[in-house]
Amino acid sequence: MAFTDWEIEGSEFVNCSCDCGCPCQFNSLPTHGYCRAHTFVRVERGRYGEVRLDGLAFGMFASWPGPIHLGNGTFQSIVDERADGRQRAALEAIGQGRDTDPGTLVWQVFSTTITTLLPTICAAIDLQIDIAERTASLQIPGVVESTAAPITNRKTGATQRVRVTLPAGFEFTEAEFAAGWTRAGGDIPLDFAGTHAHLARVHWSTHGVVR
Repeated sequence: MAFTDWEIEGSEFVNCSCDCGCPCQFNSLPTHGYCRAHTFVRVERGRYGEVRLDGLAFGMFASWPGPIHLGNGTFQSIVDERADGRQRAALEAIGQGRDTDPGTLVWQVFSTTITTLLPTICAAIDLQIDIAERTASLQIPGVVESTAAPITNRKTGATQRVRVTLPAGFEFTEAEFAAGWTRAGGDIPLDFAGTHAHLARVHWSTHGVVR
């Protein structure tokens, strides 16, 4: 079966339940034995086949009872309410890992670990990301509130900059690490305070991370 060819460029904001640094980035086990997370993306330029995606946002909530690679995860897509029907379908397809070469991109890899796929939410997504400053804010009324800020030294309170480079990573090539705070109810509740967050420029396609 042929894939629909797609490509997007933009910025992402991730906050998860692990300590700052996220063991996943180093092939280690999650801090608390399980994983809960959100990922949201602001598309600056994008297309899915002939469908333009410029200026839209999308994301997901996810939870796994153990390490992600052991599966049995629950996943829910969230897409921008400003999108028309074709754009919504495109963002959902990308976010759920469809039309992507196996093993080449985080969304497709996640899709292989999901047992429960919840109905997609269409909502107003207010997403602000400043990668250089390591700050972000996410507001979806009635769904989630989330922020990111620089990691601070526990003793002095001074901000610390942490940048991670993954030359062959399937999510990003380089990301600024931060701390995140999230409150979300719904079917995948999230309650994070000063846990791992990262902000990255992303360039993804049918064939994975574009470098």
